[in-house]
Parts: sequence; structure tokens; C-alpha cells
Amino acid sequence: MKGLAPLFLGIFGTFVFSWVGLTLIPNWQIGHLNPQSDEEGTDIYPQPQSGMVERGARVYAANGCIYCHSQQVRADYAADDIERKWGDRRSAPRDYIFDQPVFLGKMRMGQDLANIGARAPAEQQSPPPAGAATPTASPAQQGAAPAPSPVPPGASPSPVQQGGAPAPSGSSPAAGSSSPATSPGSPPPKAPAAPTPKVPLASPSPSAIANAGPAASPSPTAAAMWPMETIGEPMYSAAWHHVHLYSPRSINIDSNMPSYRFLYEKRRISDARSADALQLTGSDAPPEGWEVVPTFDAKCLVAYLMSLNQSHPLKEVRSAGGAPAASATASPAAASPSPAPAK
Repeated sequence: MKGLAPLFLGIFGTFVFSWVGLTLIPNWQIGHLNPQSDEEGTDIYPQPQSGMVERGARVYAANGCIYCHSQQVRADYAADDIERKWGDRRSAPRDYIFDQPVFLGKMRMGQDLANIGARAPAEQQSPPPAGAATPTASPAQQGAAPAPSPVPPGASPSPVQQGGAPAPSGSSPAAGSSSPATSPGSPPPKAPAAPTPKVPLASPSPSAIANAGPAASPSPTAAAMWPMETIGEPMYSAAWHHVHLYSPRSINIDSNMPSYRFLYEKRRISDARSADALQLTGSDAPPEGWEVVPTFDAKCLVAYLMSLNQSHPLKEVRSAGGAPAASATASPAAASPSPAPAK
């Protein structure tokens, strides 16, 4: 009997000590965090989400996405998350103050999604639909040479005026020599017509580079859907997310992600093809006269995924380079965490 009291007190003290260390102290430290703002009170992070994003979070949980994906970038001393380009800094408690519940996750069958929305292309960089002209060069640049500058009579055009291609040998007389048909009283002969040169495409702009698909893309549709590369980091558009949810193995043949085709509707095209229709290829493409469009839940889920963005700099967290993450490095999508649904 004398030993029961110390045993009871020891068990009770263990539970109390654990509760204080795991619940009370963390709640006292981070349980009342407020959003971070600048001195003017304009740059506020994080901000509460509403509407489609909240519904998308419920769709995310209902379909078990949390079992295969995490939303927590670990510090560089604990894991290689930052080296994998899953974020520029580790996640912090302030990132989750508006998340109810918090989908930290405990397993990674797929990549971490904490910053998947930060890698979305800006609106002006969205890939064109299948069949549209690529933004790297205009039809005039692809089919015809640029108009050369006026050439003085008798002078051969320079390689630059010939579209960047050097003049073929024998196409013009050498410098300093005169044509045998030239006489003092006759007008200067016309310069020989140069063959149509192969005009190289103009150097693409940064936005065109961001829009460009992989070099070995099998089709224009695949080029528009595949994650575009910009400064070594992939960028995921809403169209890419929809195709990935509908048919993961059409993007990665080794993917073990289940298909969520029940979130999409296959319907007959009545008047014109819908702007929301998925650009599918191969066996996933619907029959002629049919299209696959996302349901409202699918749009909400994609809106939620594209709102996941922890790239905003925090005062209490250092970036991978040892300095606070610069706001200039944040993706253009960071300015609008919840994109408007496609119409």
C-alpha cells in the first residue's frame, strides 16, 4: 500500500509534465500569432482564404490527399526539401495560423505541396491552348525573312541583311572587283538575288521561355500541359493540375497517384468547345464531338492547390542563402493566393 502513492504520483507527474511540454508551452509560444505586416500595414502575410479555396481544402481532405502529400518544408539541416526546390525557406508556425485543420502530413508518396501555388505561371505566362501559335515566334518570324534595310545600287547585302545567313560563295563579286558587264555609261547592275535564307527564330522573351515546354515534347498539347521550367524550377498551371488529377500517368508514366476522374464530367459538345475542357491526348482523349470538363469540386481543389504558397519572407525565418527571402524572388502568383476560377 505504501508504494501505490509514489507510483500514482509518478504516473500523474509524467502526464502533467508531458502536457505542459507538448501542449501548454507551445500554445503559449505560438498559439496567439498574428499575421506579419510591414510598417505601412499593407504587406500582410498570411491572409485568410475563403470561398472556393476553403471548399477545395475540404475536397483535398475528403479524397485522402493528405496521406501521400505533406505541406511542410523542413529545415536544410533536417532534410533536403530546400535542395529539392520545394521552397526557399523552412515552414514556420505563422504559415498555418488560418489553416483549420492544418494538413502537415506525415508521409510523402508524392512531393511536398507547401509551395505548389508559388510555382504557378503568371496570367500572362499561361500556356496557350492546343493548336494556338506558340509565343516564341510570330508567323512572320517563322515563315518569312525580316524586311532588309535599303541596299545601295550595286552593293551586295550584308549577312545581317540576309537574315543572319552568310552569302553563298559566288553569289556576289569580291570586294574591290568590278562586274564584267559593267560599263561607264550603263546603269549599275542589280545585285544578284540571294537565295531565301533560313531565318533563325528571334530570341524569345523571358515570358516566352517560361511558356516553352520541354525540348522533346511529343505534341503541342503535351508541351502546354507539362510543368514549364523557369530558372530551374517547374511551374504548374491550372490546366496542368486538371490533367494531372484526371490522368496522372499521362504526365508521369511511373506515377502511383490514383486518378480522380469522378471529379470531371464527360459531355457532348453542343455549340463550341468549352474553355474549361481538358487538353487530353492518346487513350485519354474523348471521342470526336465530346469533351471532358472539370466539376465545381475539381475547380475548387485546383484553386486550393494554387493557393498553397509559403514563399513570402518571414522575419523569424532565414532563407536557404542565410538572408531573409527577398520578395522579388517570389512568384508572380504569390500576389494572388487564390486565383479566379476558369470560366
